[in-house]
Amino acid sequence: MTFLIVTLMRHGRSEANRDMVTRRDLRHDRHTVSLLTDHLVFSPKYRGKVLEGKVAETAEEIIGETCKELDIEVIDLAVNIDHVHLFIKYPPKYSVSWIAKRLKGSSSKLLRDRFPHLKEWCPGHLWAPSCYHETLLEKAFTENASQSVGHGWEVVEKYISDRRATRIQILYR
Repeated sequence: MTFLIVTLMRHGRSEANRDMVTRRDLRHDRHTVSLLTDHLVFSPKYRGKVLEGKVAETAEEIIGETCKELDIEVIDLAVNIDHVHLFIKYPPKYSVSWIAKRLKGSSSKLLRDRFPHLKEWCPGHLWAPSCYHETLLEKAFTENASQSVGHGWEVVEKYISDRRATRIQILYR
């Protein structure tokens, strides 16, 4: 089953977008069908450059495991030395702020337990209280949709993969 995306054009006419959102692109829960995606960026307190080596690898594992426990699909994830980019598809029962709070809370506790130097560096909390959220448009929506809602998937996927490549280059210098 496919769903045709209809986009309102100027002058009140509507045209069918050539791209289709297929049934597998949508999230099907017991009582809802949704397509909710978000790009989150959060950083350690004081933008500390502490996410390197084993700490970065462990942070990536913890965030991935936490998302899996919450039934959140990680589309892309990049842990840089001073911030984390996370691109997710999530169920409608969660708010984005609640997701960020859970991810930051659990990863902070587990990382600081596994790496004592993080507790010494910042005893209260690992992550800064703020978080950047950006609602993203599905690939099929981006061609004719207003870009004020957010960037398309391709833009964010490329941006995050570029950040990951930069981190890998730094690690292997």
